[in-house]
Amino acid sequence: MSFRTSTQYVEDVSPGSGALPPRAWYASCDAMSLSLNGGWRFRLSDTADAEDDSFATPGYDAGGWAEVSVPGHWVLQGHGSPVYTNHLYPFPVDPPRVPTENPTGDHLRLFDLPGDWPADGGAVLRFDGVESCARVWLNGTDLGEFKGSRLPHEFAVGHLLRPGGNVLAVRVHQWSAGSYLEDQDQWWLPGIFRDVTLLHRPAGGVLDFFVHASYDHTAGAGTLRVDSDVAGRVTVPDLGIDVATGEPVTVPVEPWSAETPRLYDGVLATEGERVPLRVGFRTVELSDGLIKVNGRPVLFKGVNRHEWHPERGRALDLATMREDVLLMKRHNINAVRTSHYPPHPAFLGLCDELGLWVIDECDLETHGFTEQGWRDNPVDDDRWTPALLDRAARMVERDKNHPSVVIWSLGNEAGTGRGLTAMAGWIRGRDPSRPLHYEGDPGCRDTDVYSRMYAGHAEVERIGRRLDGGTHKRRQLPLILCEYGHAMGNGPGGLADYQRLFETHERLQGGFVWEWIDHGIAHPELGYAYGGDFGEELHDGNFVCDGLLFPDRRPSPGLTEYKKVIEPVGISGDGTDGTVRVTNKHDFADLSALAFTWSYEVEGEAADSGTLAVPALAPGASADLELPEPPPGAPAGEALWTVRAVLAADTPWAPKGHVVAWGQIPAAKRRTPHVTATARPVAGDGVITLGPGVFDARTGALRAVGDVAVSGLRLDVWRATTDNDDGADWQSDLRHGPLWRKLGLHRMRHRLDAVEMGADALTVRTRVAAAARETGLSAVYRWTSDGDRLRLTVGTVPEGDWTVPLPRLGIRFGLPAVDGVEWYGGGPGEAYPDTRTASVVGRWRSTVEGLQTPYVRPQENGARIDVRWAELGGLRVEGEPAFWLTARRWTTEQLDAAAHRTDLVPGDTVWVNLDHGQHGIGSQSCGPAPLPRYHLRAEPAEFSFVFSAPATP
Repeated sequence: MSFRTSTQYVEDVSPGSGALPPRAWYASCDAMSLSLNGGWRFRLSDTADAEDDSFATPGYDAGGWAEVSVPGHWVLQGHGSPVYTNHLYPFPVDPPRVPTENPTGDHLRLFDLPGDWPADGGAVLRFDGVESCARVWLNGTDLGEFKGSRLPHEFAVGHLLRPGGNVLAVRVHQWSAGSYLEDQDQWWLPGIFRDVTLLHRPAGGVLDFFVHASYDHTAGAGTLRVDSDVAGRVTVPDLGIDVATGEPVTVPVEPWSAETPRLYDGVLATEGERVPLRVGFRTVELSDGLIKVNGRPVLFKGVNRHEWHPERGRALDLATMREDVLLMKRHNINAVRTSHYPPHPAFLGLCDELGLWVIDECDLETHGFTEQGWRDNPVDDDRWTPALLDRAARMVERDKNHPSVVIWSLGNEAGTGRGLTAMAGWIRGRDPSRPLHYEGDPGCRDTDVYSRMYAGHAEVERIGRRLDGGTHKRRQLPLILCEYGHAMGNGPGGLADYQRLFETHERLQGGFVWEWIDHGIAHPELGYAYGGDFGEELHDGNFVCDGLLFPDRRPSPGLTEYKKVIEPVGISGDGTDGTVRVTNKHDFADLSALAFTWSYEVEGEAADSGTLAVPALAPGASADLELPEPPPGAPAGEALWTVRAVLAADTPWAPKGHVVAWGQIPAAKRRTPHVTATARPVAGDGVITLGPGVFDARTGALRAVGDVAVSGLRLDVWRATTDNDDGADWQSDLRHGPLWRKLGLHRMRHRLDAVEMGADALTVRTRVAAAARETGLSAVYRWTSDGDRLRLTVGTVPEGDWTVPLPRLGIRFGLPAVDGVEWYGGGPGEAYPDTRTASVVGRWRSTVEGLQTPYVRPQENGARIDVRWAELGGLRVEGEPAFWLTARRWTTEQLDAAAHRTDLVPGDTVWVNLDHGQHGIGSQSCGPAPLPRYHLRAEPAEFSFVFSAPATP
């Protein structure tokens, strides 16, 4: 017997051969199935042709092979290494050729049929996802090969099955012609990463079917028609429906929406099989220049979601998928764009069930061709059009029966070309009930939505006002920001400013934050690895860690901020008239599912609480409601009303009492700290004492407050640059981080000019500047005391030509190791000038460790905003005005130098920053810089802190 070693199919531009036509994905009520997931024998070769096909023959001895888990990626199971690039192809660009060095994984699975496996009918072998090219054999018979990594492929195998000892062999190549179509911003991870299933197909069973379930919002009626390749009947018991396939029926129904995801269970029955249906009645249309569902415009409050698990990569189980959807719902997210490929089909089932709008995106991106001006781009080369059409068809046919899918997307960042036009034409012909999306179509020739990514606020407002120009067709279409708010590291900033625009201009129908989760790979030494940590020849560093979730699925401060920004109930008031305004921002639901509570808080402590009667406002409606009188006998001090909208009952996605929205309304103003300068500075034994303060007599440096030692107090203007600080604004190419370093702000020197003892004050005059630079700041520290408390007033004046904003402005000092921190101000998490919407004014407690935000690449983090006072290790600090508080067991310089969290080693000193100002965050790692109003300008400033410490008993 001779065995083939031909691998010409790897570089063939066709989608493959031997696979069955695409069809709807479903689980049968009664036809058997056999999961082939689990342990598979595995052999890795360096090239596509290193081994012949003999391993596919029954009786082949693979006893010496390794074992991998399927679904899975072999590079995450000890065989080879992952590769991360954002858009550069990690191989020479010579389409459709790929390198000779082409890691190839041979997979073997032996299986027996269950004893009750039917003897009649046929069988289908289904692969739900294999990257990037696979050839399949069953019992020695070559079934064919396929490309299209995130798409299903099926083979007819009933005639080849045996009761026992079946041999399934799959050869997977990391690189193929298909790789040119899959240049998404993600790890390159070869393997069989989705389910492999054997499906019995009974005689007379269901083949393909299309559920058409529209809704007439004027009549309150739904029309159902199920087209099926095999004739049968459709029953929906709750609606009294029992009709033949292909026959429409109209009945009164409750419509499906992301807010009210009403599904009706039904059955499609043919002669040989019953298939469950989950029917959601809804109509999507482009009307009056807007995307409308069931007659109403929709505001998308969405995220882009890559499939990711820090240990299993894109091999997700159902529990992880459900966790994603539950987290989205609990954070007020109502939409998901499946960037940049169709997800596991079970994810869409969860979106149907729990309620999310979905833009379903085709597995297509050729972003790397930008490096050559899109020359030889496959989407404008007719040879590749069959592959493009195959990918479009496999997405649409698989997912067409999901009511959550309201828009089809042709792909992402693939330029323009005839192939995309062909895809659009095919999809419109197959399913005219959904609009088409593609961001890379600026003239909207093939699309029904004007889509942009990372447009700045000013441009988005111009588009909202219809002042953007463009083609006549484009000017009639709504705008969706398919990507905005780049959630890389600390950020994104400016989300609230975008949302105000979305809610102001009807044409702006929302957007999708990039992205859902950091793609950090769990690593025993590094914590989480990113690009370059596996020795890649080309990589894009931690750009792969740009999510609203950390790799372990803990919400980042960015997700907390986004939840607040997009909350579906507005709660506001200025405290002048004792009322609160409640606005229903839902598109469809009234407020009957919510209960409202209030609490009256003084200095962060609740003095009284109760419930607030709020009518079941219709979408878009508002009501001004009276708040109770402040409770008699409430303590004096700053007071706030906190009003919360919570779930009135358990829902499938969150329990009763889950907070959906909240607002704070001022009731009584803050009392600012006051210190009368009655104590006199006294010099002796090399120190100066002033009230509880002890200073170095030569330098004027603070050494202690009472019994609390203090070290290194001085002006601080540097922060460990964030990913957004170091990124480039798309409009200006201005990178604040590199400019700050060029000016030397990370290596400022402090010159002592004078130490002056006055009758009631100690004054220290300094200048702060960097070597080789004339720009600097004069800084004057003026200390006064009433005998018990110590007041520091800092005055700064910029000197020289400051052309950039400051990173931060405040003081830094060290304390002996402390653990507990308590403060009254914004919390519980971090906040910065343009990421402060979710900060709740209250009284908070944390450990120093708990103040840190664990970004995969360490950077500035953990600042608490609007702090009135804080206590750390016996030292109490009050601010005038309120300040930012940061405390760490490492210095800013150590934080700045760290590449991974494991590089940060706690020291014996807690370094505290009390900041008068911070520069904004923005979205500049892949988008706009902070808006000018969030810049920390170099201008004269004055701010004060009051220190006190209880005496040791």
